[in-house]
Amino acid sequence: MRGDAALRPQYLEALGIDRWMARRPVAAAAPQAGGATGGWDVLAAEVRSCTLCGLHATRTQTVFGVGTTRAELLVVGEAPGADEDRQGEPFVGRAGQLLNSMLRAMRAPRETVYIANVLKCRPPGNRDPAPEEVRCCLPYLQRQIDLLAPRLMLAVGRIAAQSLLATDTPIGKLRGALHGFGTHGTPLIVTYHPAYLLRSPGEKRKSWADLRFVQRELVRLRAMPPATVA
Repeated sequence: MRGDAALRPQYLEALGIDRWMARRPVAAAAPQAGGATGGWDVLAAEVRSCTLCGLHATRTQTVFGVGTTRAELLVVGEAPGADEDRQGEPFVGRAGQLLNSMLRAMRAPRETVYIANVLKCRPPGNRDPAPEEVRCCLPYLQRQIDLLAPRLMLAVGRIAAQSLLATDTPIGKLRGALHGFGTHGTPLIVTYHPAYLLRSPGEKRKSWADLRFVQRELVRLRAMPPATVA
């Protein structure tokens, strides 16, 4: 898209990255306006009425997820914050603005991906999710993944990465490798959370390396027969 191409240097500047020119653009998944929504609607209704953990008592609303249900890339964060709890959509504050720049910089704007969190409700005070809360909520994410069938997942932040991979390995050691999530071993890449990058701008170059890794993996996975993409 010509508009995105013209703005891309601004997105890279937001990341603190010198301009990088791709040899050829990476095709993005087409957004879906309607389509088969039955499974999604049923699941969203279940999430809205969920009382499996104590977070239901303090939430303003659940934060189910946003994006096209034909997305190749699923971005998974940790949990809603205050802005997300108020608006009902993931990544809408300053961290969300940086995430949007990150996605556009790798030619996968927000409307072409799907974004969700491990938790669908905000932990009070934005504290880390409790293990029991993750245990209760993770099946909802697994069902979203089953419906979406993404080629690739991008876990943003330590909590999301460790929760998805059931590990306490530091995020610095999880980066740069291709992991697998769930029963189908959905390919998963780890990067830093945008909120962390706002606090530690010196790490933005590492995050850009992760996004380049995502681009390369999507190209590779597209070239594989569907039965072998796992």
